Amino acid sequence: MRNLVSLLVMIGLAACDAGGDGIVSPQTGTAACSNDGQKQFVLDNLYAWYLWNDLLPAGINIADYATPENLVVEVTTTFGPQDANGNPVDRFSSVGSAQADAEFFGEGKFEGFGFSYRTVDAATDDVRLSRVFSGSPAENGGLARGQQFVSLDGRSIAEIQANEGIGAAFNNDTVVFEMRRTDGSVFSSSITKDVVTISPVPQRRIIDAGNGVNVGYIEFSQFISTANPVLDTVFAEFIAAGVDDVIIDLRYNGGGLVSTANLLGDYLGAFANDGRVFSETRFNADRAAVNNSTEFFQRQGNSIDLARLVVIATGGTASASELVTNSLEAYFDVTIVGDNTFGKPVGQIGLTFCDKILRPTSFKTVNAAGEGDYFDGLPVDCPAADDLNFPVGDDSDPNMVAAMTFLNTGACPVAAAPGGQFKPSGEAGAEQRDRRGPAHREFADAY
Repeated sequence: MRNLVSLLVMIGLAACDAGGDGIVSPQTGTAACSNDGQKQFVLDNLYAWYLWNDLLPAGINIADYATPENLVVEVTTTFGPQDANGNPVDRFSSVGSAQADAEFFGEGKFEGFGFSYRTVDAATDDVRLSRVFSGSPAENGGLARGQQFVSLDGRSIAEIQANEGIGAAFNNDTVVFEMRRTDGSVFSSSITKDVVTISPVPQRRIIDAGNGVNVGYIEFSQFISTANPVLDTVFAEFIAAGVDDVIIDLRYNGGGLVSTANLLGDYLGAFANDGRVFSETRFNADRAAVNNSTEFFQRQGNSIDLARLVVIATGGTASASELVTNSLEAYFDVTIVGDNTFGKPVGQIGLTFCDKILRPTSFKTVNAAGEGDYFDGLPVDCPAADDLNFPVGDDSDPNMVAAMTFLNTGACPVAAAPGGQFKPSGEAGAEQRDRRGPAHREFADAY
């Protein structure tokens, strides 16, 4: 049966499942929607649905927390599991706007400038754009991948970083961006936030690898429902071109809907594995008997007869992206190029209340071999840098060079390990905030 739950998208770093996939428990009414009523709803459902609910102590007092948003973060990070260094494992549970959540997962829309960025060198305050969404206010204002922030609203990046941090500088509805292009020229642009619509498949193409061999390339930016019809078209094109090796570019894909992840898995793997296990979804002990489920491959009309799969990844490749990669690794020769993935083998359900949605980390997924505890990320096979001087997917993009070299020779090219800090959603201090809720969808970009 198809899972009725979805992975939380974080921009990201931040994200979640949503749309019609989630488990919905509406709560309305004056008393229920008071601040205390909302906090009680969140606490009750953490006890019921939280994956690690056995770690939550009895008698948590809602009066100790200011808001439902504050409660979910503090309870899950304080009482949830910790890693070997004492850091919270769960950076994902959140409360956010139900409307924003539905718009993002159902239509791929959010309000913002329409870009993501990365700190290339913290010592020199070198912060650059890693992605600019097509048709966004940022693109219309002249912003493009690889450009460097010089100042924001007349303040240097060094000054901003020494005070509130660059992420906070994007809270204003209008910002004057002073940017340095890759050719060294500098320009200014006043940009106002607006609705940004994400294209789930920004590009795809057929690559002539020589000797009559064609390789299919697809950049997949987000697991949202608008991707579903596009995938059918893409794989029909691959089949028509005789493609059996595929490169799927997930370097900035922080996750999304499990239903879309399952569908992508079907197009890639169901031709040879129809009816076999794709993944298993496991809830806490209280919910296991009713909610645990197994997802099976379901062959589609345009499922490809896949031979080899190359996944381009970074530390921003998370959640549903990792689910697909991990599940296919049980059956195929899957090679990860770029960098280790983020490490999010868990997902969230959606519980609506008042005008909000609670997305507690509620389940984990494993592949057909029972493998799924990759909290440190899925390991890279062929390291390559995400060089911002090259367009994503360009023939000279180091990730594409590594991917094609591997497909042509069976070996990784000699390359420097990936460098820089992958922070598509902001500085280190903002990561935990940014990894929660649809306002900062898991690596999707809320700016």
